[in-house]
Amino acid sequence: MFRVLFLLPVLLCFLWFMFLRHYGVPIKQGKKGFLYILAFSAFVLGFFVLIMQFTHYSPIEF
Repeated sequence: MFRVLFLLPVLLCFLWFMFLRHYGVPIKQGKKGFLYILAFSAFVLGFFVLIMQFTHYSPIEF
């Protein structure tokens, strides 16, 4: 799961870009959406790091 977690912001930004293109909204006007996506992804990453610290889990361990 951790190996593909970096795809979350990439996929969400791509989908947002496609949404903007579909409805003809300029990228400059939809810039705030990209910032929200990056902030949400940073929050998710921070949450997982915090939980890993609480449980003493290392992604290398199986």
